[in-house]
Amino acid sequence: MDLNYSPEELAFRDEVRGWLAANLPADIRAKVTGYRHLSKEDILRWHKILAAKGWSVPHWPEEWGGTGWNITQRYIYDEEFGLAGAPMLPPFGPSMCASVLLRFGTPQQKDRFLPRIREGDDFWVQGYSEPQSGSDLASLKTRADRRGDHYVVTGQKIWTTLGHYGDWIFCLVRTDFSVEKRQDGISFLLIDMKTPGITVRPLILMDGGHEVNEVFFDEVKVPVENLVYEEHKGWTVAKYLLGHERMGSGAVGSSKRELAALKALAAKELKNGKPLIEDPRFRDRLSRVEIELDALELTSMRFLDKMRRTGQPPGADVSMLKIRGTEIQQALTELMMQAVGPQAQPFVAVDDGQVDPYVSRLSPRYFNYRKTSIYAGSNEIQRNIIAKMTLGL
Repeated sequence: MDLNYSPEELAFRDEVRGWLAANLPADIRAKVTGYRHLSKEDILRWHKILAAKGWSVPHWPEEWGGTGWNITQRYIYDEEFGLAGAPMLPPFGPSMCASVLLRFGTPQQKDRFLPRIREGDDFWVQGYSEPQSGSDLASLKTRADRRGDHYVVTGQKIWTTLGHYGDWIFCLVRTDFSVEKRQDGISFLLIDMKTPGITVRPLILMDGGHEVNEVFFDEVKVPVENLVYEEHKGWTVAKYLLGHERMGSGAVGSSKRELAALKALAAKELKNGKPLIEDPRFRDRLSRVEIELDALELTSMRFLDKMRRTGQPPGADVSMLKIRGTEIQQALTELMMQAVGPQAQPFVAVDDGQVDPYVSRLSPRYFNYRKTSIYAGSNEIQRNIIAKMTLGL
């Protein structure tokens, strides 16, 4: 097992780092590092910059505009983005829907959708969770009835991230209610958000931000050619998609950037006349998180080494990256709140000359990051997956 970067990989890291320093717009970086929401225009502007460089979809096959990078180069790319404060593109189109299309899509679906995803012409969102179907996704009830050359979709999705930006949504829908096993009878549909009968309503989060939404479908007509894979076999597609989502949820690069920011903050904040970082209790908690982050990075490298040696996608044990990565992200927000104390005002969003805009956004970020242990399958579900699929319990 080799957990070190080769000279060629180190040179590649320097290339990515230098390009980001020269091309990442300062206003976008300021929003990321200041914990402010990116607008749709911000996201698409950054997408176009990456597409012009040929880096918008680095994990795709070269025939569809990918870079041809190996798994380690793609990991370095992600890590450097996190360290630089560069936003990763929302995963729903470039990573999630595209991965499904590349694996299960028809040639016509690939030709129609993949170039537009690569160039940032369509903004995709995900329609999985429902009011009574979150981690227990197989219990979903949004239905799609086949009527000639269309499906008619009726139901509701919830917690649809950036749904108010969406041009298209990929959805899990139930096409057969007669099956005994709930995972059967589910299909995977691609739906144009401009279709009559779709209503998007905002859900305002604890941080005061509009990030997630409810999406209602009232007899929405979807052409049959927008079915991905086989009818009633959408659960196979869903499992494939979720494995890709969990591999990237450790967020080592951005957590390393946040750790550095926390250390700088603790060196300035005073407690009993001394920098907070000199307080033994605080320093102990900080050291524990740093050690856990180092261990997460090493574990990620172990997965990379295995994947580049075998050429196989990650197994069920990739869930450990999701568990530890999201717990570390939450721990960092808790320590930042502890470091700042009352200065972490709830909803101050602008620099008025009196309040540090970075500090003013700590409370909203703390509230927002309660979600990290839930999305992509809650951490409790992840532990069950590891127990069943890896440990055989």
